[in-house]
Amino acid sequence: MLNLFRPYINRQTLISLRNLYISITHPIFSLFSPNMNHDPQIQSTDDSSQSDSTLFDPYVPSTPVSYPINVLQDLKLRTYFDSFHFQFNQASVPLSCSGVDVVSLPNRRRMMVCHDMAGGYTDDKWIQGGSNPDAYAIWHWYLMDVFIYFSHNLVTLPPPCWVNAAHKHGVKVLGTFIVEWDAGSLIAEQFLATTEAAQLYAERLSELAVALGFDGWLINMEVELDIGKIPILKEFLSHLTKVMHSSMAGSLVIWYDSVTIEGRLEWQDQLNDKNKPFFDMCDGIFMNYSWMEDYPRSSAAVAGNRKFDVYMGIDVFGRGTYGGGQWTTNVALDVLKKDDVSAAIFAPGWVYETKQPPDFQMAQNRWWNLVEKSWGIMQSYPRVLPFYSNFDRGNGYHFSVDGRLVSDAPWNNLSNQSSQPCLEFFGDAATETIQAFVDFKQASYSGGGNLTFKGVLEDHAYLTRQIFHGELRFGKSAVHFTYSVKSDGSSVIGLSLDFTDTMDTEKKTSVLLASWGDALLTMDRFSSKFGRVIMPHHVKKLETAPEWIIQDCSVTMDGFTLTGIHAFCYKSNPQVGTLKSPSNSSEYYAVLGHIAIKTSTENIAFPPASEWLVKSQNIDRRSDPQGHITVSLKILWELNSGVTSVFSKYNIYFENEAADKSAQGSTYLGVASVEAFYISELMVPAGISSVKFIIQACGFDGACQELADSPFIRLHVEGL
Repeated sequence: MLNLFRPYINRQTLISLRNLYISITHPIFSLFSPNMNHDPQIQSTDDSSQSDSTLFDPYVPSTPVSYPINVLQDLKLRTYFDSFHFQFNQASVPLSCSGVDVVSLPNRRRMMVCHDMAGGYTDDKWIQGGSNPDAYAIWHWYLMDVFIYFSHNLVTLPPPCWVNAAHKHGVKVLGTFIVEWDAGSLIAEQFLATTEAAQLYAERLSELAVALGFDGWLINMEVELDIGKIPILKEFLSHLTKVMHSSMAGSLVIWYDSVTIEGRLEWQDQLNDKNKPFFDMCDGIFMNYSWMEDYPRSSAAVAGNRKFDVYMGIDVFGRGTYGGGQWTTNVALDVLKKDDVSAAIFAPGWVYETKQPPDFQMAQNRWWNLVEKSWGIMQSYPRVLPFYSNFDRGNGYHFSVDGRLVSDAPWNNLSNQSSQPCLEFFGDAATETIQAFVDFKQASYSGGGNLTFKGVLEDHAYLTRQIFHGELRFGKSAVHFTYSVKSDGSSVIGLSLDFTDTMDTEKKTSVLLASWGDALLTMDRFSSKFGRVIMPHHVKKLETAPEWIIQDCSVTMDGFTLTGIHAFCYKSNPQVGTLKSPSNSSEYYAVLGHIAIKTSTENIAFPPASEWLVKSQNIDRRSDPQGHITVSLKILWELNSGVTSVFSKYNIYFENEAADKSAQGSTYLGVASVEAFYISELMVPAGISSVKFIIQACGFDGACQELADSPFIRLHVEGL
C-alpha cells in the first residue's frame, strides 16, 4: 500500500505512516509468511489456491524458497540451518570465478546498488525458478561494484539467484540487518543487552553469510537508543567486521547513516563526528540520501584516505534526494564524480515498479544508460577462462539446450543469467542502422536469450557493436573461440577483438574472427582494416537444429590483453540460411546464440553415470478418487569419489516408463544450481510404472553432458 505513495512523501512522513501501519497489521501478519505458498510448478485455475492463508513451515518439504528471518530468537538458535530450504539457498557461484580481486575493492570511486524492490522476495524467491517471464531483473552489472539485497525484515538473506548472477560479473552481494519501528526498539534492547549478546548475534550473522555464500552485511539501526547502549552497539559492529573478515576474505560490513553516537535517530546525510565512530569500525558508510551539494566534498575531507568508503545515497524514487532521482539520477552522480566519492543507488526497481514507458526492457536500458554516461563502467569481463555467455537474462518464454528446444513454458530464474553484454544504448531505434538487442522471445541456441542484430546494411558496408569490455591477458598458448550464429540471406557476423600490449598500453591492435565463407574474398575485404583476419578452422551445423552454424577459431596473442569483443556485421555474396525472405537486399538479420572462450579445444570430461551416487528423499505419493497420481520428492547427487564436482549447473529431466519398459521422451523440469532438486506434485499418467529422473551436468564453458550418459534415479510408482 505504502509503495503507491513512495514518490510523493519524504522519509519522516514515510516512517510515521509505516509505523502506524505496522502497529495495526503486524499482530496479524506475523502469524504468516507472506508470498510463500503459491508453487510455480503447480498449475491451477482456482485463484483462491494462490492466497497466502496457509502457514509456511520451513521444516516441511516443499518447493524451495528464499525467505528472511524475522525473529531474533531464530537468529540466536540457528533455526535457519534446520530448514528444508537451507541447502537450496546456498549460492553456487564463487566471486573468484569472475577473476576480480576478492580480497579488496578497487581503490577508486565505487558504485553500490541497493535492491529495495517491492518489499523483496517476489518472483526471485522461487529458487528453482518461477513462471513470470517479465520478472524484475538487473543486467547492467558492469556498472557496479557492490549489490545489497534489501527488505524491511529483520535479517534479509539474499536469494541465491542474486548472488549467483552478481558473482558471475564480479559484484559483491550483501544482506541486510535492519532494526526499525517500535518492534525494532524492543529487538535492539535484546541483542544489545550485554556485550556478550551483541558478539553472539554478530557471529550468527557472519555464520549465515559464510554458509550461504554472500559477501557481508548492511547494518541499519533506525531506532532511538539509550546512550548507554552505544558502546555495546560499537562492539557489535566491530566484532561483526572482525569475524566477517576472519571468516571470508574480502567480505564487507557497511554501516547505514541512521542512529548517532548520542543514540539519536538523526540522519546526518554526511560523514561527521556523529557517525564517523561507526565508519571507523567497519568497511564503509551508506549515507542517507537527503544530502546537500557540498556534503560529498566535506565527507571526503572527514574520511581522509578512506573517501572511497563513503557511499553517498541516491533514492531513485526521488524522496528528498539531491537531483530528484528518477530520470535525473545522473545529476547527483555528476556531483559525486566531481568530488571523487562513491555512490549508493537506492531502489533502482523504480523503473519496474512504476511501469516506466514504453516497456521495462527499454526503460531499464535507458535509465542505466544515464548511470553509465555519468559514472562509467566499473567491471570488465572476460578476465579469466573459461568464459561463456548465451546472453540469457534469467527469464524468457522458452528454454533451449545446444540448439534444441526443451521447454516452451515461460520462466524466470536469475541463477540462469549468464555474462551480460555491454550494449550501447542509442535511444531512438529509428536512428540506428542496425539495432543490437537481447531477444528472449525467439528460439535460442542455449537458455532463453539471443543477441540479435537487425536493420539495414548495404552490400559493401560493415558495422561493429560492442558486446564485452574485457581484461583477459593472453599467454603463449592459443585461445579458442566458439560461437553460434543463425542469419538471413547474405547477412553474416564475425567477432572483432581489441588488444592492448600488456607492457605498452599505447600499442593496440585488432583481430577479426571472420564468418565462414570465401577466405580469399574475406581477406581482400578486411585485411587492411585489422591487424589479422582469422577464418574459422571448424564449421558445423547441428542435426537437431540446422539453422544454427557453430564456428571455431583460435587466436595466439602472447603479451597482449583482450580489452574488447565486438560483433562485426557484414554481408557475404552467397545466400546463407533461409530463416526469412528479405524484402530487399539491404535488410540485415543475424543472431548470436552463444560465445565460449577457453584454452583447450577439448570439451570438459564429464564423469559417466556410474561414477555418481543419486538418491531420493521425502517421497510423497498421492492419489485422488479419480485415480490420478502425483509424486513429490527431493533428489540429491554426488560423485562416488567424494570429490566436489565442478559444474556450473544441472538440467533436470524426467521420463515416464510403462510396465512394458517403453519410455516416453525426456521432459525438461528445470535447473539446479546445487546438487539437489525438489520435484513438486508431478502428475503421473495412468499405465506408468516408474519415473526416471535425469541429471545433466553443465560445465562453466557451456558444454552439457549427453543425456544418455547422465546420472539418473528411477522411482517406482507402483507400490509407493
